[in-house]
Amino acid sequence: MLCDEFKYKTTKMNSNDVHTFHIPVMGLAFTIDTPIKVAKYGISSVISIMEDHLIEQMRECICKNEGKPYVFISEKENDYRAKRITAYLNLLHEVVQEQIEKLRLEDFEQNTDINQYFELLPDTNRIKQIYKTLALYNPKDKKVMYDKLRKSIIAGSIDVNIMTKLDKTNYDEHDNELPSEFSDALSALRGYALSKLESSIVFSAGLNPRLFSYCEQFEDFYPDENGIIKKKIILKVSDYRSALIQGKYLAKKGLWVSEFRIESGINCGGHAFVSDGILFGPILEDFKNKRDELIKEIYQEWEKAIQNKGKKQFQTMPQLKITAQGGIGTAQENNFLLNYYNLDSIGWGSPFLLVPETTNVDSETLKKLSRAKKTDYYLSDASPLGVPFNNFKLSSSEEQRTQRINKNRPGSPCYKKFLSNNTEFTDRVICTASRQYQDLKIKQLKSTITDKSILDKHIEKVMEKDCLCEGLGASALLVNNAKLPHKLKAVTICPGPNLAYFSGVFTFKQMIDHIYGRTNLLNELFRPNCFINELELYIDYIKKEFEKFIIGLSHRNSSYFNQFKKNLNDGIDYYQNLYLKVKEAETLFPTSNIDLLQNLQQNINRLFNQLINEDIKPISL
Repeated sequence: MLCDEFKYKTTKMNSNDVHTFHIPVMGLAFTIDTPIKVAKYGISSVISIMEDHLIEQMRECICKNEGKPYVFISEKENDYRAKRITAYLNLLHEVVQEQIEKLRLEDFEQNTDINQYFELLPDTNRIKQIYKTLALYNPKDKKVMYDKLRKSIIAGSIDVNIMTKLDKTNYDEHDNELPSEFSDALSALRGYALSKLESSIVFSAGLNPRLFSYCEQFEDFYPDENGIIKKKIILKVSDYRSALIQGKYLAKKGLWVSEFRIESGINCGGHAFVSDGILFGPILEDFKNKRDELIKEIYQEWEKAIQNKGKKQFQTMPQLKITAQGGIGTAQENNFLLNYYNLDSIGWGSPFLLVPETTNVDSETLKKLSRAKKTDYYLSDASPLGVPFNNFKLSSSEEQRTQRINKNRPGSPCYKKFLSNNTEFTDRVICTASRQYQDLKIKQLKSTITDKSILDKHIEKVMEKDCLCEGLGASALLVNNAKLPHKLKAVTICPGPNLAYFSGVFTFKQMIDHIYGRTNLLNELFRPNCFINELELYIDYIKKEFEKFIIGLSHRNSSYFNQFKKNLNDGIDYYQNLYLKVKEAETLFPTSNIDLLQNLQQNINRLFNQLINEDIKPISL
C-alpha cells in the first residue's frame, strides 16, 4: 500500500537549501534582475541570458542604482555577446555578496532585512526555530545565538537559463559566417562559464548536441579537488525518458547533471512543451519510483567518462536533485509534491508577476494582470519557434499586433533576430513573426488556397506569430526607465494559466507566506488542484489540435489522437488510485474534485469517440 510507505511532513529540506521553493526564469526580462531582490533572503532564482542587448542595458541601470562604474561593451568588440553576459553576471554576483555582508552586520531589530531573512523561512526550518526562541535566552547567550544566526545566512543561487533551441548562427560586419562558438547559445554559455558565479545553468527545450559538447571546454563544469562543481547543470525535462537520455548524453562527456527540473507540459508559463497527454502526476511518480535507477545509470556513465578524461572525481556519491514546477498554487499542493514525490524544491513562477518587489512588470500590464479573468489567459501560436506559447489577451503587444493587421501591415520589424529559424523563402534564416516572412507567406497562401474560409484561417495562423525578442524585454526597460530600442514599448507577457486564481498586487512577504501556508492569496474563483487544472488544459488543447487537423494546419493522425486519449485516461486512473491509496491525497482530492475527474473522463471518451469514429480526413491543400 502506498500509504504505508509515505510519511507526511510539512517541508522537505536539503543541507544546503534555505527555502523549499525557487523562482524559475520568466521570459527574457521579468526575472532579469530578480537575484538582487531575493538572493539576500536565501531564495534562488533564474534569469535568461539570451538577450545580450537587454542585459547590457540592465547592467547600465544597476550600475547607476548601485553607484558603480559602467563601461559600455560595444557590438564592435570581439566576442561582445559573451563579454556582456559575463560582465552582467559578475555585477549581480558582486551586488548580492555586498548585500549579504551588509545583512550579517545588521542588528536584530524590527523592520530590518536580517529579521526579514529569518521570518521568511519555512516554520519547520531548524534555523527558523532557533530564531523564534531568541526571547528565551539571557543577554549573554542571546549574543552568542545572534552570531550563530548571522553565520547561517547564505545567499540564494543566481542561476541562469539557456533555451537550447535559440542557437542562431551569427555573422561578422562583413557578412561572413562566424565559427560555431559564436552562435547565440554557445556565446551565452561562454559568458556564464567565464563569470564568477558558483551556481547552475538551466538548459531548457531539449538536447542541443553542440551546446552540450561545448560545456566540456570549461573546467568549472567538472569537480574541483574538493569534489565541488562550481557551475552545475540543471536540465528542464518533461518526462523520465528525456531525463535519462539527456542525462546519459552529458554523463558520457564527463558532465554531471545536478538536477532534473520537471515541468508540467501545459500548465506553465512561457513556452509549453506539450506532452502527448501524459499527465504531471504519473510523470512525477515515474521519477519517484526510478530515482535510484536514474542516478545509478547516469553515474556509471559519468564515472567512466571522467576517468578517461583524467579529471578529479567526487569524494562522495554526488547529489542529483529532482524538482518540479508548473501550476502549483497552494501550500497544500507544494507540501504534497515535496513529500510524496520526494522532491527537493518546487518552482513558483507566475504568481510572482503580481509582486513588484521581485519581478519587472510595468504598471499598465500589472494593473491588467491584477484584474484579469480566467479567459484572458490562453495557449497561443504566437511563438516563432512553432511551440505553443502561453499568452495574455490584454497585453499591449496583442493590441499592437492587431493594429498592424488592421493597417494591412501584419508582422513585426525584425531587429534582434534571436528567433529566426525559417528558410522557406530565403537562403538565410528569418523570423516567422517578421513582416518580411508574413508578407511572403500570405502571398503564397492566396495563390494556393481557393476556399476563402480555409484561407482566412491559415492567414490568421500566420499573423498570430508575434515578436517576442522586443515584447518580452520591454517591461524591464519600462520599469527601470531605460531607453526602448526603436521606440518599441509594447509588452508581451506569458503567465501560466494558474495566475487566473490570483487577483491583486502583493508584497514579497505576502507571497512567501502564501507558499508556506501562513496566509491565503487565492481569489474566490473555484480552483481544482494543479493536477486537474492540467487535465482540463490538455482537453482544451486536443480539441484545438483536432480543429487544426481538419483544416490542414496539423499533421497529426488517428494514432496520435488514440494515444492521447489513452494517456489521459491512464492519468485519471492514476489520480483516482492515488486518492484511494494515499491518505494525504484526500486533501487535494475532496469529493468535488473526484466527481470532476469522473465527469472529465466521460467527456474525454465522448470527445474522442466522436473524433475517431467519424474518421474525418484533413483537407488537402
